Amino acid sequence: MIRSPHSRFRALAVLCAISALGAVAACTGADSADRSGQTDRASALLADAKKTLDATDSVHFTLTTADVPDGSATLVGGEGSAVRPDKFKGDLKVTFASSVATVKVVSVDGKFYAKLPITPGYSEVDPAQFGVGDPGKYMQPEGGVSTLLVKATNARLGKKSRVNGEVVQEVHATIPGAVVKDLLTSADSTKPVTATFSIVEGSNELRKAVLKGPFFDKGVDSTLTIVLDRYGEKVDIRAPKVG
Repeated sequence: MIRSPHSRFRALAVLCAISALGAVAACTGADSADRSGQTDRASALLADAKKTLDATDSVHFTLTTADVPDGSATLVGGEGSAVRPDKFKGDLKVTFASSVATVKVVSVDGKFYAKLPITPGYSEVDPAQFGVGDPGKYMQPEGGVSTLLVKATNARLGKKSRVNGEVVQEVHATIPGAVVKDLLTSADSTKPVTATFSIVEGSNELRKAVLKGPFFDKGVDSTLTIVLDRYGEKVDIRAPKVG
């Protein structure tokens, strides 16, 4: 049987269509597999960073903020050292009536002490009045800073960059607002917080976390940037005398 040129053309067209669909499916499958692989690598990197942070006895924190709405008492920055299991000592920068004051703080055994510039000694206070959670919880494996890493969802690899000269791998993710509120602060815990974690290659140390969400006002997204360094540094923290 001799096929007409038209029938041969139709057969060839069908074969080409089938080949094209196969190529599209193969490319789509490859893209999906690549995205899945990147998600797995990002999640594994976050898990490794949590293990590294949970294994150290102490770490130094530096906190900065951006796009903070006006308020009577709002945290705008600070730095200090946290020691396992529940100690912190440092300085917080807080706005009082549009002026910035440095407040010396100490947290030991669940008690938070603050020394205002106008007072001669420390007083036991609620850290919430400074717009922050208890920093003594920062080193806790459950509920501390490392918890943000494993509670993060939609993790995906970002670019490689540098933090203070170190090469880091960025991981973008989303954190439930309630998790952030329990540790830091949030004016609307129903809204998720976007996060970019920077993790040092090789050591798996979390070097920086940039969090964006409604921390101080429901209608305003502010940014909290936390830099972590000096892993394992020996730091002596004791409860201060009150008065």
